[in-house]
Parts: sequence; structure tokens; C-alpha cells
Amino acid sequence: MIDLQTASKSELIQLIEDCFAGKVPELFSIAKKIKEQHYGNTVFPRGLVEVTNYCAKDCFYCGIRASNDKVRRYHLSKEDILMCCQKGYDLGLRTFVLQGGEDNYYTDELLCDIIKVLKDKYPDAAVTLSLGERSKISYERLRQVGVDRYLLRHETANAKHYRKLHPKSLTLAKRQEHLGDLKEIGFQTGAGLMVGSPGQNVECLAEDLMYLRELQPHMVGIGPFIPHEDTPFANESAGDLYQTLCMVALTRILLPKALLPATTALGSIAKDGLEQGLLAGANIIMPNLSPPQFREAYALYNGKVHGESEVAEKLATIERRLQAIGMELDKSRGDYREI
Repeated sequence: MIDLQTASKSELIQLIEDCFAGKVPELFSIAKKIKEQHYGNTVFPRGLVEVTNYCAKDCFYCGIRASNDKVRRYHLSKEDILMCCQKGYDLGLRTFVLQGGEDNYYTDELLCDIIKVLKDKYPDAAVTLSLGERSKISYERLRQVGVDRYLLRHETANAKHYRKLHPKSLTLAKRQEHLGDLKEIGFQTGAGLMVGSPGQNVECLAEDLMYLRELQPHMVGIGPFIPHEDTPFANESAGDLYQTLCMVALTRILLPKALLPATTALGSIAKDGLEQGLLAGANIIMPNLSPPQFREAYALYNGKVHGESEVAEKLATIERRLQAIGMELDKSRGDYREI
């Protein structure tokens, strides 16, 4: 296999095409071996709290986009969030991920208040935010009160493709500026992409790898595009499972120490999507801590899975599934390993 650290764009395009065609049969075993060199056979669980499905943005692929008036909107209160995290802590989880749309309800003051309580109450736990684009000043305030990680998926590193997926007011350059700010401020920073989104081609995916190589993020979320019925892409085809797994594996080879989730979207298009993602080099799962009455309302795409392997209450089920593929749960913070 070519060296992904030095490969040209044309070489990456050819490699991706070969992988998609099944011409690189050792791909997944190479990725898994690299993951094991840095993280052994462990998988880190992150307790996911979907804090809000309000969003100021109108991305064409997203079920909670601002213009979708069919969504039953909610945002969790400070007390709701603290209760979810308490449940996760009691289950042994030591990372909480607060995820949601861009909701003005969550001011810097409110978020900093919540984070301070979490960090004081659970000093051995990490806090990750995934709340979209905020100001650099906001990021700095959140970092100062103890937020450890910030996830902000770039979705595509091709500017023309980015315009196809987003309104004109949103640009790839701006998204990349935010990611640069997050790294500069000192967060463990996460990017990410969809595989199979409308208008995407192999050149776009090669550019994704080149961008990840340049950015050197600590985390990368990769999942298949899945359409939502109340978006402009309602009739588009979903991304391919095998192609998504190939991109997970290539990203592991490119970024050997990265924290890579086996995403919920993988589990939504295949019953064993979680296992296949882990066997392709992923090492993160994100069991859901959100209040059960709101989980259906946080629908970014059709068919989001809510089965036993996706909810934190069923960690024993998750552990059995991991054991069946020779892996085990590590409930520690699961930080990025610099060495």
C-alpha cells in the first residue's frame, strides 16, 4: 500500500477506488493492527447527551435543520443534563458528550455553569462538546472552564461539494477556520465526514484525506450519508456501508492515534455496523444517555437506531458484543495518546 503521509491526490484517488473495488483485501486488518498498536483491544465508550434539536443552520442533509417545521423541538435544561451525566457516571462512563444543533438557548454563561458543575462533581471525567460553530471567544471561555474536546465535523473538504450540501451563507473556509481555532485554543479537536452524500465523488474523498492529513485532528467521525424524509435530499440514496468502512480504515492508517467512533449511522444501516466499524479500525462507541422521551426527536436522518447496543442502559449488552469480536470496554476518559 502507498504511504498515506506522502501520497499525492491522484495516488489517493486510485487507492480509494481500489479499496472500494475490493482490491485491497488487507485494508481492514492493517487498520485494526495499527489501532491495536496504540490502544490494544480496548474500546472507549462516550456517554452521549443530545441536549437540543433546535438549530439555527439549514444544512440540506439534516433532519433538524432550521426550516423543518415537522420536528418536535426540545432543549434540555441544566438539571436535565446533569441528571443524564449522573446516570452515565453511575454506569462507569468517564466521558460525557453534549451534542446538539446550534441553539441560542445555550449561552456561554449557561454552558460554562453546566461545565463547572460537571468538572467539580466528576474531576476524573472528560467533557466533549459538539454544538456547532461558535465564536472564538466562546470557544476560549469553554476551554477555560474545563471542556476537554470539541467535535465539529467538516463533512467534506471540497468547496464545491460543500456548497451543494449547505446554504450559501455557510462556507468550507469558515468551517475550516473554526477547526483551526479549536486546535489553537487547545481542545482535543474532532473533524468528520459523510460518505456517499449527494454530489460526492472519489476526488472529494481524496481531498478529505488530504485535509485530515493537514489538520491532524485528534478525533474523526465518519459515517454514511442517510437521507431524512423532510430535507431536500429525501429521495437520495444512502451511502454504502463497505465504502464507509474503507474510509474509516484509511483514516486509521493515516492518523494512527486518532479516536475514531463506530458511529450510530453505521449501526443504523447494518445490524452489525458497530462491530464492522470497530474491526475496520474504530475505537470509540457512544451509548446514548439522553432522556428516552426525546431520543426519537433527535433525528438527523431516517431510521436512526435506538436498539439495545445504542443506549447506555444496556452497557452489558454492548460489552457482550465487544467480547464476541475480541474487544473489551475501557470506561476511562480515553484520551488521545500523544505518545
